[in-house]
Amino acid sequence: MRILVTGGAGFIGSHLVDALVGAGHEVAVLDDLSTGRRENLPAAARLHVASVATAAAEAVVLAERPEAIFHLAAQVDATRSLAEPLLDTEVNVLGTVRLLAAAATAGVPRFVIASSAAVYGDPTVFPTVEAEPHRPLSPYGIAKSAAERYLESFARDRGLTGVALRFANVYGPRQTALGEAGVVAVFCRRLLAGAPLTIHGDGRQTRDFVHVADVVAACLAALGAPSGAWHVATGVESDILTVAAELRRHLAPEARIVHAAPRPADPRRSVLSPDLAAGQLGFRARIPLAAGLERTAGWFRSHPEGNVR
Repeated sequence: MRILVTGGAGFIGSHLVDALVGAGHEVAVLDDLSTGRRENLPAAARLHVASVATAAAEAVVLAERPEAIFHLAAQVDATRSLAEPLLDTEVNVLGTVRLLAAAATAGVPRFVIASSAAVYGDPTVFPTVEAEPHRPLSPYGIAKSAAERYLESFARDRGLTGVALRFANVYGPRQTALGEAGVVAVFCRRLLAGAPLTIHGDGRQTRDFVHVADVVAACLAALGAPSGAWHVATGVESDILTVAAELRRHLAPEARIVHAAPRPADPRRSVLSPDLAAGQLGFRARIPLAAGLERTAGWFRSHPEGNVR
């Protein structure tokens, strides 16, 4: 199958590209290399350097005419979205619409987007189910919610299959220290540098941490899914203090923890139900947090140069 992966040189995208190439697919990558790196890509993947927020992205879709698009390129920092909402909208909303329009013109039959737990804001149901209303707290969450609505519109009116995968907090090798979801990478880098860990708030805020290998498995399952939205999550709620303790144990047991003010638009609790994805996609995350953090810490220890292969 011919597949285009936007953001394919980045953290999640490069792992997905590895898996797709390994499965025998013909893979093209669209990435502006703002956070991704060429070195993350296997030689078999064709790289187009362009931003999804430009007309060049449309040209890539029309030239490649893929059978499926995985749209992972994004501005991923919720805090930055508060400071630069226009940039966030240009990339995460207009970039998505631009690609959807090009996909419809090119006759692309399948479009999969990376959405986020941020669409829920501070939810009222735990674990949160897919039917929970969207009440995003940040422009980032608003943009992800809007992107889902545009995907639904194109799926309904233009005949493509549109799949939204709402990622929990993804972590693992090649992660960059960007965005709230990059806390594992931030902690690993600081511990290896001999610096204290900064925790915003009391550290009791919770997240659902899912390993990138599990995320890739969910993306592969989406190649056979009907239109719809599903969680990519473990259903396990872990607080930031627990993550810090695990990483300190592996990398720097004597490291200090300092506390800073809570960040705006930072939900107190976040854990997503994996049950709908298990029942309808046949996907369930397999990697426990403790094992995943140990593997991730080992990768960062052996890759001091950054998020490369």
